[in-house]
Amino acid sequence: MQKKAIVVGSGVAGLATAARLAAKDYSVTVFEAHNTYGGKLGLTGNERYRFDLGPSLFTLPHLVEETILNCGKRPFDYFEYSQREVACEYFWDDGTQLTAWGKAERFAEAVYQSLGVKPDVVLDYLRMSARIYNTTRPVFLEKSLHRLQSYGNRDTLKAVLQMHKLHLTNTLHGVNSKKLQHPKLIQLFDRFATYNGSSPYLTPGVMSSIPHLEHNIGTFYPKGGMRSIVTALYQLACDLGVHFEFNSPVQRIKVEKGRATGVEVAHNFYSADTVVSNMDVVPSYRKLLKDQPAPEKTLGQERSSSALIFYWGIQHSFKQLDLHNIFFSENYQAEFEAIFEQKTVFEDPTVYVNISSKAEAADAPPSCENWFVMVNVPGNTGQDWDALIPTVRKAVLHKLSKNLGIEVEPLIEYEDVLDPRKIEKNTASYQGSLYGASSNNTLSAFLRHPNFSQKIKNLYFCGGSVHPGGGIPLCLLSAKITASLIPD
Repeated sequence: MQKKAIVVGSGVAGLATAARLAAKDYSVTVFEAHNTYGGKLGLTGNERYRFDLGPSLFTLPHLVEETILNCGKRPFDYFEYSQREVACEYFWDDGTQLTAWGKAERFAEAVYQSLGVKPDVVLDYLRMSARIYNTTRPVFLEKSLHRLQSYGNRDTLKAVLQMHKLHLTNTLHGVNSKKLQHPKLIQLFDRFATYNGSSPYLTPGVMSSIPHLEHNIGTFYPKGGMRSIVTALYQLACDLGVHFEFNSPVQRIKVEKGRATGVEVAHNFYSADTVVSNMDVVPSYRKLLKDQPAPEKTLGQERSSSALIFYWGIQHSFKQLDLHNIFFSENYQAEFEAIFEQKTVFEDPTVYVNISSKAEAADAPPSCENWFVMVNVPGNTGQDWDALIPTVRKAVLHKLSKNLGIEVEPLIEYEDVLDPRKIEKNTASYQGSLYGASSNNTLSAFLRHPNFSQKIKNLYFCGGSVHPGGGIPLCLLSAKITASLIPD
């Protein structure tokens, strides 16, 4: 008899897990609380401007292709993408600008021209980044860290032998301060801590592996925008026979005699041999498993940062801007102290501007641009966001206008706002955190919730709040790990 699996939530990891299980001949049903799939990878805008609601950076596209191939399908039937020539444009308030080219050698030369740091400094750093990534990837990203059999292999032995070179006992900022020779270059590489919602002054130096993805492998853009990633996975799942129930919030995961037996939706019970929660692990326990003991130490970890995002339709075209743009704070350390210690937004925040119309012209009218303007902020712990938002907006407009040499506010003809409260409400992400628990701890990789329940049989977890972490690539790896743990 065909086994039945239920997946709670249709974020990128939920979709990928559902497809992988269907390819293993499971009968799969996905229950989604909202009227569409995709989780944080949603859409907003109007008839003139289209915006991807959430994640905007696309790296490691082979993980999408691998998911499709694993399910016996052809990637190009579902998904297309192209590599970007420029990874990011960087701006500082003193007028310094730097184009971070996608190719390492060209990027290193640009650093030399803008900051006077010799190319070998950057290239040596990127070689170190590649070595750390390739050493840790098979152990920390591609396997469950919570099963003994993950450790008895050559990859683990190699990682152990290289442990002293992984910078586990130093911070990312400490590594960058030692390896790099200019405060602006240090700040540039410090920012990679934000890729998992952490502080460079707290997160371990092993995170210096992250720049490898952007500067050695490259950044990419999916045809049709970031939403097309989940559209491809949704279509893949449908083609494999996965059944979707939208507008169907799960009320409870039923557990009998230490075994997950199904879910309750609208007071109806749906049985299953396997249940997978793609919901944030905190509400998974607090709402869906209220009658079960919760791993309080795991759930009580510090959360990652959240985001305050302005979606602006801009009646102007800026030639000096690209798809990804960063306008740095003049006091980076104070900014992160404000986020993680004071739980507020720094008065001079770093501003990220994503303009998908640079890659997809149809996302904005001619001679106009769609700006996704993001500031890193703390999770929602009761701050007065109604007072904070206009203050942050004013600071953002001041920074952008100063750097671009033109008043930005009069150019805005469309505006929408997403804050941590809405992120929490719309995606069930506890406190509106973008990546689950933060990585501001040397042992953070081991402290994340595993992809399976250690007390309840047949219950599994996937997504950004569990191993190996948040962001599209790690969510796809989470789905791969989870599906591999579930027996055929």
